[in-house]
Amino acid sequence: MKFLLVYGTTEGQTEKVATFVTDHLAQQGHETQLANAIDPTATAIDLLGFDAVIIAASLHAGHYQSAVIHFVRTHLDGIGARPNAFLSVSLAAASGDSDDVHGLEQCIAAFTQQTGWTPRRVHHVAGAFRYASYDFLKRWAMKYIAYRKGGPLDTSRDHELTDWVDLAQFVSSFLGDLESARLPSITEESAAAARAMPDAAARGSDGSDRSR
Repeated sequence: MKFLLVYGTTEGQTEKVATFVTDHLAQQGHETQLANAIDPTATAIDLLGFDAVIIAASLHAGHYQSAVIHFVRTHLDGIGARPNAFLSVSLAAASGDSDDVHGLEQCIAAFTQQTGWTPRRVHHVAGAFRYASYDFLKRWAMKYIAYRKGGPLDTSRDHELTDWVDLAQFVSSFLGDLESARLPSITEESAAAARAMPDAAARGSDGSDRSR
């Protein structure tokens, strides 16, 4: 199968997540195309050549990247016409706090309203504290958030919260759903071919009816 994965990234973690997913799919023998939604050529992608679409975006101040929203709106019919999934990357995904879980649900609902797209599968992926790339004010603000949520406080380095094993399991589950959906049609085709074989044998290669 051929997969399209379009992502939006602000600090680089979602790009890393998207690359991981495409690599995992490729290892399973599937063809993939990876595209950054902010790339001007992304909106020109023809979805007709793809069997499934995965969209990945990260949350910042409660919002996903506008480029991702634009891509989904532009290709809404094409995305909805084939198996699809949405990977939501956030720091809140690493939290078991009920308020954080509710907040993520609200963000997904707002994204659905903005784009008109209801993903068939949604998976929340924990992001990263990239202290090394923050300016002074953002580093202080993110450290305060980490303090309140029990996160990492060492600002001398980055802290990756992404659970790669969990993400790989999600991709495998998504593939399993696709294979299960394809199985009935394959079985029906095989059964039809099996039914046709006795008829062909009875007629013979010259078209005569050997059953008489």
